[in-house]
Amino acid sequence: MNNKQEVTLKRQLNPMHVWAIAFGCIIGWGSFINPGKKFLPNSGVAGTAIAMVLGALVMVIIAFSYAYMVPKYPMAGGEFTFSKMCFGKRAAYICGWFLVAAYLTNVPMNSTAIGLIVDGLDGSADILKFGFHYQIAGFDVYMGEMILAMSILILFGILNIIGVKKAGFIQTVLAVMLAVCAFTLCAAGLISAKAKGINMQPIWGFDKTAFKAAAEEAGAAAVNVSEFAHSGTGGIMSAVLATFAIAPWAFVGFDTIPQAAEEFKFSYKKVMGIMVIAIAFGCFVYTSNNTVAAAALENWPERVVNGEWVLLVAAEELLGTFGKVLIGIGVSSAVLSGIMGFYMASSRLMYSMARDGFLPGFFGKLDEKYQTPKNAMLFCMAVSLAGPILGREALGWFVDMSAIGASIGYAFTCLATSRTLRRDGDGTKFLKVMSIIGVIFSFAFMVLQLIPIPGLESVHFCKESYIMLVVWIVLGALFYLKQSKNFIKN
Repeated sequence: MNNKQEVTLKRQLNPMHVWAIAFGCIIGWGSFINPGKKFLPNSGVAGTAIAMVLGALVMVIIAFSYAYMVPKYPMAGGEFTFSKMCFGKRAAYICGWFLVAAYLTNVPMNSTAIGLIVDGLDGSADILKFGFHYQIAGFDVYMGEMILAMSILILFGILNIIGVKKAGFIQTVLAVMLAVCAFTLCAAGLISAKAKGINMQPIWGFDKTAFKAAAEEAGAAAVNVSEFAHSGTGGIMSAVLATFAIAPWAFVGFDTIPQAAEEFKFSYKKVMGIMVIAIAFGCFVYTSNNTVAAAALENWPERVVNGEWVLLVAAEELLGTFGKVLIGIGVSSAVLSGIMGFYMASSRLMYSMARDGFLPGFFGKLDEKYQTPKNAMLFCMAVSLAGPILGREALGWFVDMSAIGASIGYAFTCLATSRTLRRDGDGTKFLKVMSIIGVIFSFAFMVLQLIPIPGLESVHFCKESYIMLVVWIVLGALFYLKQSKNFIKN
């Protein structure tokens, strides 16, 4: 493939656009759904808050490496480019292959949340549950939900193609709306008499499976959730680690900033500040949503076990109908900004890989009119459109790989920083220490996700996710054998 492009990526992104991309990717459906599904039962209010703050601090440590490497190699591709320049093309291929999984799987997963949003807001109307439907892994898939999700995927894909500036503006609007909704809900929780500290018990979470089994056995009799609460040093550590281990998934998004480096129209010195602000906003939204959900509800453990959307119920309890509307706007902004941001990151990564021969040259061509990676974007759209068909539960197996892909990207970036610092001799001792700590945490995340550890059963992959990971590795190896002759000589 010829490296010379007839057109190049156009510099149209300002700092606000880039912050919106990062923040919109960090905060997706999970920050609104997971308080009841994972965070509160696994870690409680205290465990989740500690885990998120620790996770944010680790991400800031890793961000130092990104901020150092972006001015060195200000090209689309981010971690992939860093790995290529420091460790060669084979290492870059491994990094890029897993990053594709990290970014692209988040697009269809966010799209499947659209049906959940409407279902939660429309009460018993079930306006999207029409047409033919079927089940995959116990999840009902309806034609109405598929049509809406696919329409949004196509619309946002087209917006990414017709101009990054337009996409950046829409992303900024969505990110600001998301932030306003989160801060408004937090303020309501602080001033409302209905939000009480006593409601947050058990603050370290509880054994959801055991509590549910006991409740079913007792029938109408009351079961005290405190009997199943996480306690003691081991229980508290397990509660914190259960959420801390998914920090790469929770904060994946700040690392999408380097993917669009060729499109910045501002100084690269601002990258670190933008990353830190995006991570801080993300940490606030995760922690605030989780705390408000518990504080506003006296019986949140029972609601969690019953599968209710506890944040929506809490918002309605605090603010009435306005609270329900607020959650609708907030989670919709989170989902749509996630789709937009990960679309952008995925297409730029594939464009960069194709430009060096790692992917077929088709993906490395830019639209002559809009100067965007049109073919890569069309491919991302095609893959994402399969998401609404597969359903949410099946996609969850793929999305587990997002945390692994992000962790691998973090590790390569920190390793590349450490090597570049030794080679160029232009960094501080502080930065050298940060890069080493970043490597250690990146591998620690991989261990927590992949290796079953007694007491941390909720942390590692489920069986289906392990299978998906093996399939992805095998596909990557086969693709490497087919494509390697092109990118090694390129």
